Amino acid sequence: MVNRFKKILIANRGEISIRIARACKELGIRSIAIYSEEDKNSLFRTKADESYLIGEGKTPIGAYLAIDEIIEMAKAKGADAIHPGYGFLSENVEFAKACEDAGIVFIGPDYKMMGQLGDKIQSKLVAQEVGVPTIPGVEEAIPSEKAAKEFAEKCGYPVMLKAAAGGGGRGMRIVHSEEELIPSFRSALSEAKKAFGIDDIFIEKYLESPKHIEVQILGDNYGNLVHLYERDCSIQRRHQKVVEFTPALCLDDAKRKAICEDALKIAKFVNYRSAGTVEFLLDKHGNHYFIEMNPRIQVEHTVTEMTTGIDIVHAQIMIASGCKLGDDEIGIKSQEDVKPIGAAIQCRITTEDPANDFAPDTGTINLYRSASGFGIRLDGGNGFTGAVISPYYDSLLVKITSYARTFEEARKKSLRALSETKIKGVKTNMAFLANVLNHEKFKEGNCDTGFIAENPELLNIRPSKDRERKLLTFIAEKVVNDTKGVKPDFDVPVIPNVDESKVAELKGTKQLFDDMGAEKFSKWITDQEKLLITDTTMRDAQQSLMATRVRSLDMEKIATATAIYGKDIFSYEMWGGATFDVAYRFLKEDPWERLDMLRQKMPNTLTQMLIRGANAVGYKNYPDNVIRRFIQEAAKSIDIFRIFDSLNWIEGMTVSLDEVLKQGKIAEPCLCYTGDVLDGKRTKYNLDYYVRMAKELEKRGAHILGIKDMAGLVKPHAAKVLIDALKNAIDIPIHFHTHDTSGNAVAAVLMAAEAGVDIADAAYSSMAGLTSQPSLNSIVAAVQNTPRDTGIDLDESQRISDYWSAVRPIYSQFESDLLSPTAEIYKYEIPGGQYSNLKPQVESFGLGHKFYEVKEMYKKVNEMLGDIIKVTPSSKVVGDLAIFMIQNELTPENVVEKGKSIDFPDSAVSYFEGMIGQPEGGFPKDLQEVVLKGKKPITCRPGELLEDENFDEIKKKLQDEYDLEGSEREALSYALYPKVFEDYIKSMNTEGSFRYVGSDVFFHGMKEGEVSDIKIAEGKELTVKLIEIKAPDVEGFREVLFEVNGNRSNIKVLDKDAGVAVAGQSVVFAAEDDPYEVGANIPGKIVKVLVADKDEVKEGDPIAIIEAMKMESNILATANGIIDKIYVEEGHGKTWWGLINDMSKVLAKTKEKGVPKQVTLKFDACVVINSNKLGIGCVTYEFYALTCA
Repeated sequence: MVNRFKKILIANRGEISIRIARACKELGIRSIAIYSEEDKNSLFRTKADESYLIGEGKTPIGAYLAIDEIIEMAKAKGADAIHPGYGFLSENVEFAKACEDAGIVFIGPDYKMMGQLGDKIQSKLVAQEVGVPTIPGVEEAIPSEKAAKEFAEKCGYPVMLKAAAGGGGRGMRIVHSEEELIPSFRSALSEAKKAFGIDDIFIEKYLESPKHIEVQILGDNYGNLVHLYERDCSIQRRHQKVVEFTPALCLDDAKRKAICEDALKIAKFVNYRSAGTVEFLLDKHGNHYFIEMNPRIQVEHTVTEMTTGIDIVHAQIMIASGCKLGDDEIGIKSQEDVKPIGAAIQCRITTEDPANDFAPDTGTINLYRSASGFGIRLDGGNGFTGAVISPYYDSLLVKITSYARTFEEARKKSLRALSETKIKGVKTNMAFLANVLNHEKFKEGNCDTGFIAENPELLNIRPSKDRERKLLTFIAEKVVNDTKGVKPDFDVPVIPNVDESKVAELKGTKQLFDDMGAEKFSKWITDQEKLLITDTTMRDAQQSLMATRVRSLDMEKIATATAIYGKDIFSYEMWGGATFDVAYRFLKEDPWERLDMLRQKMPNTLTQMLIRGANAVGYKNYPDNVIRRFIQEAAKSIDIFRIFDSLNWIEGMTVSLDEVLKQGKIAEPCLCYTGDVLDGKRTKYNLDYYVRMAKELEKRGAHILGIKDMAGLVKPHAAKVLIDALKNAIDIPIHFHTHDTSGNAVAAVLMAAEAGVDIADAAYSSMAGLTSQPSLNSIVAAVQNTPRDTGIDLDESQRISDYWSAVRPIYSQFESDLLSPTAEIYKYEIPGGQYSNLKPQVESFGLGHKFYEVKEMYKKVNEMLGDIIKVTPSSKVVGDLAIFMIQNELTPENVVEKGKSIDFPDSAVSYFEGMIGQPEGGFPKDLQEVVLKGKKPITCRPGELLEDENFDEIKKKLQDEYDLEGSEREALSYALYPKVFEDYIKSMNTEGSFRYVGSDVFFHGMKEGEVSDIKIAEGKELTVKLIEIKAPDVEGFREVLFEVNGNRSNIKVLDKDAGVAVAGQSVVFAAEDDPYEVGANIPGKIVKVLVADKDEVKEGDPIAIIEAMKMESNILATANGIIDKIYVEEGHGKTWWGLINDMSKVLAKTKEKGVPKQVTLKFDACVVINSNKLGIGCVTYEFYALTCA
């Protein structure tokens, strides 16, 4: 007889309570939820029609185990039936009987069936009775520790202890040795008592590495019984199921049939009714053993519902109300009606931290965004924004069940759903679940119960591979402490589709040079009529526009297309200048590798580099053997050496010129242009000067004469006049280089071409203009159909330009504020790169409001020095002095007098010492004496005074200290930049190489949700997704969550801006009217403290060295005194979290009239946070520096 229920009380909580309430709603039955005090704000309360508090005064668990109170509540509220769900009282025989005694239907088997099957010992006896194989074990509860020990000794270890009334892995222990047995037995007893109210424990032989297969059973009150096929529940942690799926891929049809039939045998023996699960272990040999029957709904019932289409909870309720399986309400007339289709996988999302041994996490969920879409089912527990996760109950938030035609499709849907799910505020196991789903064993369906234990990397969501960890750490640091997770959208650069095999067939200037040799090739240049073009895009163009930050990767991508489309290019300037320093220091890549790569990919065209005659690619003087050995090594890939001296001092170029000639390469010494040959009043750098210098360089063996206009000062008509004069004076080709700061560079090149210039520098149009070179595309178009036609294809050139147009925005942070041409360049004669950087440099010194005065002073300083050639490093001397003089209120008229007590910038001292070279017309003697303060200047080449570098010692050092090969290139790199190269090697060893990481990621990191394919080595690519940047913890660390090739990883990074509190915020300035207080001559960082405690100092003694923008200066004592105490360390001036700029002041009190007196020096730092522009948002902090007496 069918008894339709009107009300059902749900004796459970969380996800299963919601599941039952929904089923009741669909069946037209009112539902009643019960909840503990701790659950009063839980989601499941809202899903039932009524909800009532129970268990007052009881523990959080005890409230749901209060049989009498629950029965009374059901009776009081008019419930016809009670659904126990799973866990808690669902397998409690006393509860089932109490319901029956109270006249309330227990939705499940009756208490007698439960007694026979719910108890593991009793169910084992039933299995043996019907001939189903079982695991050897004791068939009754273990009465004592002694009995447990005797059985274990008899059957041999390992053994398993199980709570007789248990489930979900509670009260279960695997014991591998006698030492573990008694502690495990006691622990299992205690856990079983707490979880189920019964502490019966039984023991059996433990099968190692078995698979766990369970069969879903459904029976009615009339003897009808079917199975709903099997589920694979082998993926377990501490015997608790984690991921379940159906069908079990490890079973063939015969084994599936055998297991399902054995399940029915056990259920039929007790005339089982309702839903139940018969569980088996499958050993390595394919033998199955009955282990237990769970007389209740299972957590993982959802996968069976998805593949069979049968609503198991509906069926439970209808069976309890008296329906037959074959009735329309259930619709299962026979076993043949159960026809599973497809595959389903269930993943349980819990608030557990896999990286911390699955420690439960608690707190408030501040973001909850669930997955959805075709093939995804969600069974929620307590997941919603604002939910408070308590420590009292199961940590389940939601069950995600995927369904598809095949297991692989279902697996992919599960991964997709996990990636869509966003939960913030508490830690979850989603990363772990993704790792499981991505594991090869899982994909094959071959996991056994030891799968998680045998693959600990699943639990460690921190990246295990060193290269992967370093990459994710790099990105995490970038997004937390640099970009703050904000990233612009960039267009993907389109790389022209070219046939790489054609590169080998190309014959260009490289092949001509190799066939002819340098002398004949030089003659070929002058004999041919075309205007030859050197492309500077990969070197000087990007150095001028983006501070040399363009990475090898972006050059490598376009190199082959450049070789093919640029087959008529004369040469590529792609190395030298600042490349060496910036590559090692900032880009963390090997400049030698770039050289080889570009040479290999562009074999048909000449390669060209810029080299300082006395400095190679460095910024100081080197012994002659360093210069020669550098050229010897570079000559293996470089064809043209463009040699220059910043003062046009030919003696400074002699060593480089000589070595290039010895190597049989093309020597192109340069004349750096300054002044204006059209201005008859400026006689120092007139046509006679340039002709005289050009003849001298030709005489010394130059193959090409370079005119290097690094400031863009050559006006169009001046270009024609200059080239005319030179072409009439010398026989070697002339190569014209200029910058487009004024906007006149294209016109200047065209006028030079009219005058017969042989070669002109240009850059592809998207990398041209302003402080860069003139547009290659424009020049090519301008001379088409004329005798000087370059032969370069404009359409193909545009494709190269389009590539760089998409790449350039990635480097925008390194570009200057100069947005349009300026004719000011003719007035101030500031080189393009320096002009771009001058304003931020001036602002960094707190002189932004005096930028105009600094520019005016730049012009005056140049005149004060005697009108010198202004090219790095000589241009730096002029710039440093201009800022220095504005800071110290000096003028050309008073600098000699006032400068006697002032310590000048190091660059100025070096210049007047002759360490940069000898300027045309010599030094102004009075100013030289003031700056040098008694030092004797040199008049020879600085390299002549330096001892040869010992390369054998360098190589041995690199081998011993850094485990390097000690190659010639490594030794040269160290000789040129010892600290920079050491820092680079240390960075490679600790942080790793990011040479192949895309530049958008390298400079801008990633933003949440972004997916990027990142190459970390040849043939090794990772698909990385930035999942989430979490809020900082109490220590200021942020957790950054990634997905790498589908597996989750996390990185913890200290947020250097999080909760920073700096004590002692104050500003201390030197009193201008107090002779015993003095301010530092420039703002910056203290790089060296020159005094110690109790040192005696005299007026004028240097006490510290301060540095800013590569300029070092001494801080001088202004009176006699004794150092009392030192509070500052070298490097102060930057706070520990890496601020951009420092400003320093020194407070000094010295002894008065010979009487020692206490003196304190303090530094205050002006810092810029979250900005690439110096001088914005300054906050001042006080640092105690020195105390004098």
